[in-house]
Amino acid sequence: MTKRPASSQKDGKVAANGHQNGAQSDPGGKPQGDRKVGLGKKVTLLRGISIIIGTIIGAGIFISPKGILKHSGSIGMSLIVWIACGVLSLFGALSYAELGTCIKKSGGHYTYILEAFGPQMAFVRLWADLIAIRPAAMAVISLAFGQYILEPLFMSCDIPPVAVKLATAISITSVMYLNSMSVTWTARIQIFLTFSKLLAISLIIVPGMYQLFKGETKNFENAFELSNVKLSGMPLAFYSGMYAYAGWFYLNFVTEEVDNPERTVPLAICISMGIVTSCYVLTNIAYYTVMSAEELLASEAVAVTFAEKLMGNFSIAVPVFVALSCYGSMNGCLFALSRMFYVASREGQLPEVLSMVHVRRHTPLAAVLILYPMTILQLFVGDIYSLLNFMSFLRWLFIGVVVLGLIYLRYTKPDLPRPFKVPLFIPVVFCFTCFFMVFLSLYSDPINTGIGFAISLTGIPAYYIFIYFNRRPKWLQRALDSFNRTLQILLLVVPVEQ
Repeated sequence: MTKRPASSQKDGKVAANGHQNGAQSDPGGKPQGDRKVGLGKKVTLLRGISIIIGTIIGAGIFISPKGILKHSGSIGMSLIVWIACGVLSLFGALSYAELGTCIKKSGGHYTYILEAFGPQMAFVRLWADLIAIRPAAMAVISLAFGQYILEPLFMSCDIPPVAVKLATAISITSVMYLNSMSVTWTARIQIFLTFSKLLAISLIIVPGMYQLFKGETKNFENAFELSNVKLSGMPLAFYSGMYAYAGWFYLNFVTEEVDNPERTVPLAICISMGIVTSCYVLTNIAYYTVMSAEELLASEAVAVTFAEKLMGNFSIAVPVFVALSCYGSMNGCLFALSRMFYVASREGQLPEVLSMVHVRRHTPLAAVLILYPMTILQLFVGDIYSLLNFMSFLRWLFIGVVVLGLIYLRYTKPDLPRPFKVPLFIPVVFCFTCFFMVFLSLYSDPINTGIGFAISLTGIPAYYIFIYFNRRPKWLQRALDSFNRTLQILLLVVPVEQ
């Protein structure tokens, strides 16, 4: 939120040059003397696919897909909802693919809102992300990790809440450390965790399909029985389904680090969405070969119930796979989100130190660590689930605004190079879906939605205080400059070389 002083830039380049003259190798043994300090293009097609799949597939498909069944009213309709949500999510992903190939900047939602609608709206999105949404979301997924990684150790009794929070804090710290140390190893571990998720899903799909081919189809009889289907519940079913598919946009947060983005971004998105949609639909079919609709609705952890019925003692492995799935989501989210804060700092909307990279590791260290204090604080003292309820509608509001920005840019900047261009009806349909879900949130839970909206609106005065009015007292400006320089020295980060 401060302008970078000339002395700071000079000092940063001296530090960078001093490091390059004195250090001989990085942790991987590669010479540093002729390498620029910056973020390299290390996200290949495989790594891009692993980021998308690894962040979409969290704990939900293993734990409780019953929300869609409950609101859709029948097994057949629930499967149609899963497929329809996959198609709608693909529409959103294709829209983001166009944005990612014509606006080749990292930052995702933030960057696209900034380009289409200006700095104030972009800052409001950034502010809500920074103070509430992202720390709460990170804390929730890591709590799921802590719960399920300890499950095999406490099979016969309840897990102490303190143990869960301790395991959660360790997982958050380890993910932060990994992302701080190496982009390459972060990507490699993400690939491993993605394959672990797909292995876990295959352990459900393969036995389920075997049961189906054996003739276990009694639960599919009258699958489209309409007596329990209520049109009023269908929007809620779609809301649950779209939430399960959320995460297809994270590759757009790291566009500048993608190798050949014009080809890699659309291809990674299409392959990932095809894999995820197939996995989700086949996994639900597998569940129904073993469980009736009533049994599925009564289960607290659907994958565990499925494994107990078919695999006996092997069901103890399911919580471990769920924990690995959660860890992959944490790792992918943090990798992507740190780039949003990095870009926002580069645009002058966050402290300058967040747009600097480590002199040896070439990671945006400060941008990675910024979520750590708020996440740990919310983990131990905050009502995380209530906060997520406040903020859930904001996700779809701002995604809808981003896709609306795509339509807006088609008319305001028709000459903008678009290597990948989708038919106009795709962003129009997806934009309508997003705003419909926002309206549904306002209708079904006006109090919590209103609180979340009010929290986000605090970004408007924050924008004018920290960004718009830059005539600060000299003592405050000196304090901010000193803070940036101190962090720069402590974290060994320097400005990116152009």
